[in-house]
Amino acid sequence: MSCMSVLTRDEAQTRARLLDVHHYAIDLDLTGGEETFDSRTVIRFTVRAGTGSTDTFVELKPAELRGVTLDGQPLDPDALAGNRLPLKDLAPGEHELRVDAAMRYSRTGEGMHRFTDPTDDETYVYTQLFLDDVQRVFAAFDQPDLKAVFDLTVTAPEGWTVLANGITEHTGGGRWKAATTPLISTYLVAVAAGPWHSVRTEHRGLPFGIHCRRSLAPHLDADADEILDVTRACFDRYHEKFAEPYPFDSYDQAFVPEFNAGAMENPGLVTFRDEFVFRSAVTETQRQTRAMVIAHEMAHMWFGDLVTLKWWDDIWLNESFAEYMGYQTCAEATRFTGTWTDFGVTRKPWGYDADQRPSTHPVAPEHVPDTASALLNFDGISYAKGASALRQLVAWLGEKDFLAGINTHFERHKFGNATLADFIDSLASATERDVHAWADAWLRTTGVDTLVPELRAENGTWHLHIEHRGSTGAGSAPDDATDRPGPAGGGTRPHRTGIGVYDTDLHDPRRLALRERRDVDLPADGATAVASTGPAPALVVLNDGDLTYAKIRFDAESSRTLRTALSGLPDPLTRAVVWNALRDAVRDGELAPAAYLDTARAHLPHETDLALVEGVLAFATAQLANRYVAPGQRPAALATLTDLCRDLIRRTEDGDHPGLRLIAVRHRIDTAAHPDTIAAWLADGTVPGGPELDPELRWRILTRLAVLGATDESAIAAELERDPSATGQEGAARCRAALPDAEAKSRAWDAMFARDDLSNYLFTATAQGFWQPEQADLVADYVPRYYAEAVAVAARRGPAIADAAGRWAFPAYAVDDDTLRLGRECLSGADPIPALRRKLVDQLDDLARALRVRQAHTG
Repeated sequence: MSCMSVLTRDEAQTRARLLDVHHYAIDLDLTGGEETFDSRTVIRFTVRAGTGSTDTFVELKPAELRGVTLDGQPLDPDALAGNRLPLKDLAPGEHELRVDAAMRYSRTGEGMHRFTDPTDDETYVYTQLFLDDVQRVFAAFDQPDLKAVFDLTVTAPEGWTVLANGITEHTGGGRWKAATTPLISTYLVAVAAGPWHSVRTEHRGLPFGIHCRRSLAPHLDADADEILDVTRACFDRYHEKFAEPYPFDSYDQAFVPEFNAGAMENPGLVTFRDEFVFRSAVTETQRQTRAMVIAHEMAHMWFGDLVTLKWWDDIWLNESFAEYMGYQTCAEATRFTGTWTDFGVTRKPWGYDADQRPSTHPVAPEHVPDTASALLNFDGISYAKGASALRQLVAWLGEKDFLAGINTHFERHKFGNATLADFIDSLASATERDVHAWADAWLRTTGVDTLVPELRAENGTWHLHIEHRGSTGAGSAPDDATDRPGPAGGGTRPHRTGIGVYDTDLHDPRRLALRERRDVDLPADGATAVASTGPAPALVVLNDGDLTYAKIRFDAESSRTLRTALSGLPDPLTRAVVWNALRDAVRDGELAPAAYLDTARAHLPHETDLALVEGVLAFATAQLANRYVAPGQRPAALATLTDLCRDLIRRTEDGDHPGLRLIAVRHRIDTAAHPDTIAAWLADGTVPGGPELDPELRWRILTRLAVLGATDESAIAAELERDPSATGQEGAARCRAALPDAEAKSRAWDAMFARDDLSNYLFTATAQGFWQPEQADLVADYVPRYYAEAVAVAARRGPAIADAAGRWAFPAYAVDDDTLRLGRECLSGADPIPALRRKLVDQLDDLARALRVRQAHTG
């Protein structure tokens, strides 16, 4: 692929000073074949007075640039350099640019993605224009602070429906016209076209719709009431919170195939990955996640779409706010009231992990020089840590003042752009507290504080001393980021947090009773002391309620209590805080993986919260059994997990806990060291006592059998004939790559790295199957090949495949010094593109951590 220039912040600021962009008229023709579509764009803009004659540029990435005119005068298409078409000698005043081009469809989820459903051969296309992929679809001044009004027309094949940011009208002959948008940023323009199956309704005078591929219609219809109920409930709750009404003319939600993100907040047309249309049985936690994503994306209609960042250094203003609002509003407005427990055990560790790697950055970084750098910041910091910071802000500020500040922000900046400084000024207008100092401590620093308790009792009084340690911040891989710790001996930031004080239940020593929960303010610059009368508690939990963002430890008596009574804590959110603390202790080398597994074995059979069971089992399997224990200890770890899952399956035989049983069955499959039991389930089509095997469970079993060498190509082909869907195609690719056969590995490797025809989803599925801990010797020769070939495929295929190659195709189970050395050599000498470089930095730091954990607890 040709070299494309990234947009720098300096260039964007210069262009924003020169131009006002008023209007885009975009005409797309999707009837021209499978490879390209026609794109004609008319842009009306003004060069500001007082600038004199000036030069600028417009961005586009065409397959063919047919013609360009500026103010009626032709420009030379050959002047296009990479993705930039120069516009020279522009006089102050109004101008009109016309661009006629053929653009390529994407197979990687970037730009205009094209997908043909293998179930029925129907074709669908949709746009994903974030962060700078607008130019793959139409010519644009592609930066977020040059907002404009958009008019869109589309020519589509007969039988298709076209969805867009505004209400669309079919004018005949396959022509569709979308209603004119209000002022929005270029990256928020959206089109989704195809023979959609749609469910439409109306709410508060606005048309609402949900849409999916026709082959998924029965599954969408089965959940349509739930999806629309959640949508209406969140919509109403946001109108109670926000003074500014919903700013667009309709609200469509399209579940689209091969989508890279979870969802995208296009105004009036939110796109979701269509895995949220459930084909197989799911747990209540998975339904809760879907509801949270609906709430998250709707929050963006105000924070992100109505008010948009000025430059990508403030991406947290979009994502942290939507993440916080998504969880909070879902808990307030829907039946899914346990969202913060799920956040605590799944999302928050994502933030903690990211914040301890060398690639960490502040929630609000001060230096994001270009769009390539900005793309790297869509991570656990901008989402999970940022949402945690906002939750802490609400605890410190109070929700009333927080919402007052938010509404001031919307009023000041609606249909415009804003910065961190604007946001903090809006909050400060609603409170006497020093919000600017809070922002400096929480949003401009990196790393995770650690809160360490010391408990002592004497003369009928107990004393709690809390040591507040700042993060060391630096990871162990190359390219270490510069951390900004607080004062020596102190933490990096202040915390308003809860302290939970628990006693052993007098009637059942395996249960705990809350004596009191005390809210305290911990300063950034030292230790804190708390005292109370009465006997010493059995357990003290710092950050009880999970309102702050910090790692916690336990005093000696509390650690002893947790070994016998963790599952007896009355609140699942408290249990999430404890499980996170144990997870952190393992990752920091302070708790042996075997001790964590023993704790899980003792307490998960009594756990009732599905998010906790899933989160603990996922960490125990993917990290402990597969990476943190030495190869010789892995069979014992798998045996512990198998026994644990067997206990959960037995506990749920009465049918009263189908979600818990489903989680246990899934993990029993994933941890099977021998094929007999799961092979029998597949042959019978059911787990004894249920559930019956749906497509997801069948492919899961077949993948594990492939890893264990207990199936073959004929069985995979037969299963694919049974389930020829897109998900079935991915399952087959995963199984084939997992076969313990040299030829199968060679074919899978070539599919990923030698050919460029795999879609983003099929690339990921193949990568997921390729590396297996059981097959270390078989794939050993591929480890040194990985680095050079990943660099090459990333350069050829771009950021989406680079992300997949770094995330899924990395040899994560090759936990040894040679893999680490080869990776460091790659970073220092091979010059991977930024998207791959970030993934490699993170993977190598995780690998170094796994080595340290092994060394700490082996021998």
